[in-house]
Amino acid sequence: MFGAIKALFQAPPGERKESKQEQVHLVAAALLVETARADFSEHAAEQVTLEILVANTLQLDKQQVSELIAAAENSADTATSLYEYTRVINDQFSGEEKLQLIGAMWKVAYADGDLNKYEESLIRQVSDLIYVSHKDYIRCKMMAKNI
Repeated sequence: MFGAIKALFQAPPGERKESKQEQVHLVAAALLVETARADFSEHAAEQVTLEILVANTLQLDKQQVSELIAAAENSADTATSLYEYTRVINDQFSGEEKLQLIGAMWKVAYADGDLNKYEESLIRQVSDLIYVSHKDYIRCKMMAKNI
């Protein structure tokens, strides 16, 4: 019985490495989409910043970026909590990658020139859930603000 329960939480034996990488990319993109949506308004500057960050960070071409963002938007539409994203981040990201993600979220939040309290709250929640220290959270915020 315990074996069956444990199997529910483990990856299938034949799972490809690429699928884990794709999952990590999707999770990161979905959190950036959630950041852009957090203020309940769509800003072209946030969308452009999101696309640039995804393209540059993940080394993807324009078509791949569009596909990933569409999948991330769909994922964000159906997500029930941040846990499904932060669990993957905690399992797959290094400490430096977590800081890069928080920094990217700040860049998206600041892209429209107005930091909304809901954007800030979302980034705070994510950073708490992925164990980013408050000092690093503030450092990432200041770095993004000064760009």
